[in-house]
Amino acid sequence: MRTLTLLLSLLLATPLYAVDQAELDAREARLASQLRCVVCQNQTVAESNAPLAADMRNEIRKQLENGRTDQQVIDFFEQRYGSFVHYLPPFRPATWLLWGAPFLFGLCGLVLLFRVLRRRSREPHARPLTDEQRAQARRLLNEDSIS
Repeated sequence: MRTLTLLLSLLLATPLYAVDQAELDAREARLASQLRCVVCQNQTVAESNAPLAADMRNEIRKQLENGRTDQQVIDFFEQRYGSFVHYLPPFRPATWLLWGAPFLFGLCGLVLLFRVLRRRSREPHARPLTDEQRAQARRLLNEDSIS
């Protein structure tokens, strides 16, 4: 009877372990996609094949298995590598220029375009050619066609 109880408890415990592992895998993948590979710099830890990225994935897994929250894991890597480790930098006073610069450049470009178009609309239109200028143009065109 004891053996049957042990086998039954093992069978029932296995799906719980599988669910925990699936949840742990999902959390690890989510965190790895939020952190930048400090070697590649243009890839996330999840995308990178660099040895350091593999070490970072292993560290994420180890910390999650030890019961740390997602924010604690991110804070650990930020403490170790700085805020650069965030693939999408957080919106803080130190990064306002980083987030706002594209909008500022776009706004400056629109203002510049508006001013150039306004200046062009104020310029006088070209005057028609005089008879002398037309005759000179015909002579030039005839000379080119003869050559």
